Order: sequence, then C-alpha cells, then structure tokens
Amino acid sequence: MSSSQPTQAQLNLAALARSPSPRAMRGLRKIQSHGVLSPNSPQPPLPSGLSRTPYTSQPSTARTSATAEELTLLDSPVRLRSHRRARSNSDAGSREFPAIGTQRRSRKTGSGVGVRKSVLESLLRDGPVGGDLREALQELRYLVLSTRVEADGDGMSTYRVYLWLVLLDIAPVPTDNYLSLIHRGRSPAYTKIRNDTFRTLATDPLFKRRVTEASLIRLLNAVAWTFHDEKRKKLRSKSRPSARRRDIELLINTPPSIAEEESEPSVATPSSSSVTGRSGSNITIDSAIYVQGMNVLCAPFLYAARSEVEAYALFHTFVTRECPGYIRGAMDGVHRGLRLVDRCLEVIEPKLASYLFSKGMHAELYAFPSVLTLCACTPPLPEVLHLWDFLFAYGPHLNILCIVAQLIRMRDTILNSPSPNKILRSFPPLDAKEIIALTVLIVRKIPEPLFAELIDHAK
Repeated sequence: MSSSQPTQAQLNLAALARSPSPRAMRGLRKIQSHGVLSPNSPQPPLPSGLSRTPYTSQPSTARTSATAEELTLLDSPVRLRSHRRARSNSDAGSREFPAIGTQRRSRKTGSGVGVRKSVLESLLRDGPVGGDLREALQELRYLVLSTRVEADGDGMSTYRVYLWLVLLDIAPVPTDNYLSLIHRGRSPAYTKIRNDTFRTLATDPLFKRRVTEASLIRLLNAVAWTFHDEKRKKLRSKSRPSARRRDIELLINTPPSIAEEESEPSVATPSSSSVTGRSGSNITIDSAIYVQGMNVLCAPFLYAARSEVEAYALFHTFVTRECPGYIRGAMDGVHRGLRLVDRCLEVIEPKLASYLFSKGMHAELYAFPSVLTLCACTPPLPEVLHLWDFLFAYGPHLNILCIVAQLIRMRDTILNSPSPNKILRSFPPLDAKEIIALTVLIVRKIPEPLFAELIDHAK
C-alpha cells in the first residue's frame, strides 16, 4: 500500500519537533498558530507523533486580521502563557536592543551624597591650584560658609572628617598609638567615664544607631590616659631636673671661699598654675584628665569620623589646643564664656538682657551645657555638625555668639513670658543655617576689646 509523499511543511515540522532548542520550539509554535489562522482546506495526513498543523505558502491568506489573531492566540494554551509575560530580548525576531536613555541618573554613595563632587570637596581633595596654602585655606573657609558641607539626612558626609582635620591642622595619628592606649586598660578616670557615657545623647536615635557606648568609653579612656601621661611628664620635668640644674649652676657660679656666706639663695617654688605646656599641648598640672561634659563634647567627633583613631585625634587636639580652659578642674574657661554670653547679649540686645537679669536669669543658669559642649547638647545632631563646620572654619570662640543668636531668635517668646527660666531650660532645636547667618550679622557689633576676650576665653 503506497503512502503519499510528505509535503515540505510536514518535513519542516518533523525537523522542528526533533530539535530541542528554544528557537526551534518558537518556530514550531509559529507554524501551529499559522495553521490555526489559515482557512479550512483538505489536510494531508501527518507523520505519527505530530499534531495537525496546516501550512500554506500563500502570504495573502496567512492572517485574517489583528483582532482575529489575538482572539485565536488567546484560545491556545501555549500562546496564552506567552501572552501573559513581557517579551524578552531573545524572543524578538530581530536583534534590536532596547533603547537606553542617554541621561544617566546620579549615583548614590553609601551616605546618600551624589557622586558629582562639589567645589568644596574638589578643593579639599585636589589642594590649592597654585600652591598657595593660605589662600586655599581662606577659600575653604568661605566655601564652608557659603555652600555648606554636603550631607545626607543623617548628617553623614564623605569628606567632613577630612575637612575638620584640615581646618584644625591635625596630622594623622598612627593606629598603633591609639591601640597602645586602649591596651593599657582602665584609666584613673574610668569610673567617672562610665557614669556619664550611658546617658550621652540618650534621646538621639541617630547617635545611638551609629555610635556604641563601648567606642565612647574607649575613646574617653584613651584621652584620659594621654592627659595623665602629659601631666606626669610636666610634673617630672618641673621638679627633679630643675632642682638638679639649680645645684649644678650653684656650684659653677659660686667661687671657692672659706668665708661664711651671709645668706643662702632663696629657692622659689613654682606654683602649679604657672606650668603651661607649649609643645603642642596646653595641658597643665591643674588640668583634669576627665570632667563631666567631655562625653557630650566627644560625641559629634565619633559620629562624624570614619574610625575611632580619627575621632581620638580630633577630640584630643581640639580640647588641648582650642579650649584647654574647658577641661581644667575649675572649668574657668567655661565660666569666662558664660560671663561673655551676658556681656555680648547686653551689647546686641539690651532690652532682652535687662529683662533676663531682672528675673535673675544669668547665663550661668541656662547656658552652661551650650558653652561647654559647643551646642552639641541641643538636637538635632545633623545641625550640630553643620554648626561645627562653621566654628572650626572661623574659630570655636564664635560659639558664644551662636548662643546669643539662639537667645535673639527666642526674644519675643522670652519677653512675653513671666517665667523665662521655664523656656530656657531647653533650647529649641538647632537651625544651623539661621544661627550662622545671625552670628555673622551680630559679630560686627562686638567691640574689639570684647572680641579679643572672646578669642582668649577658652585658653
């Protein structure tokens, strides 16, 4: 019994059925769909194992219309599954790639700051163009005042810590030096430190999320050991070597004689307050290795720095060079700053100052934390960091005027309150931009002698 010869369409279907590749299967589905859409015609028998797939070579009868094609495709379970998903690049008949926009979105770094560097960051990274460091430092300060440091919502910046190191003229500290202080264990001030660290910015979630109490304890303990060593070195250099030197000078300068001397030269005992270190540190014998409030002053350094070593270098150098009077046992620098708050307020806002004085409200009662911590005690912490950018650029002594600026912003509320002490128990949230702008305005009204006292009050 003779069998009819298979047509070309049947041969194509058989070849596609034997091929397992995805492209062959897609071709098979196209031929099946084409057969479903073709008009009814006598269909020759197909080889066993293959489904009925009519084929016609006439393109005019290949498809009826777009609407009929879509309805027929929906009737097929294979095409229904293909219809529900978006077509991938490999399914396309032509090798056309999807269009990609030419405009690139700004990438984000870990802190949320755009990759494109600002003028401030470029100057900080590249250094002065002509090699003039003094001019470059002036430009850096101006950029801090005019453009601010780029930071994300949490106050984190990729270059702020390096800006502080440059403005405060701090050289890198070897990590081994810091580790050697850590490995010495508990300092003499360890108990006092532990009594304060757990409540450092306790209500600030940003600080608690980034800085642990353990890192705060380590840093303060290391600074305490450093102060302890510096004090011992000064005591040793002031007592034993000086006495030995006086004995040698006495033997050299006194000629031999058998005559009885009328009187012995008096030996002057230097007071501890006259000992001032000038070799990179202003730590004196009266300086404490830890005072209450140093934990809050240390907190922004730890928050902004990328490592504890950087925070240690910043904090230690800052308190010993810029405000050593704040960490002496009697805190005489803080008390001088509080008196300057009252005097500057009298110059800028006489009415507000007289009203506060009439209520017995001097700065000693409400501004002590703000003076000691450079306003770090007033949230939010990101605004504190912006304020510190300004203070490190133009001088920490301007913190006194920043406190006066905060009082001026509360002027109407204070004058309308019969009990201003309730208002001044806690300052309103910091707005660094407004406070800096107001400070720049009022600094021009400060007389030169009073401004000179501002500069030296923390020394």
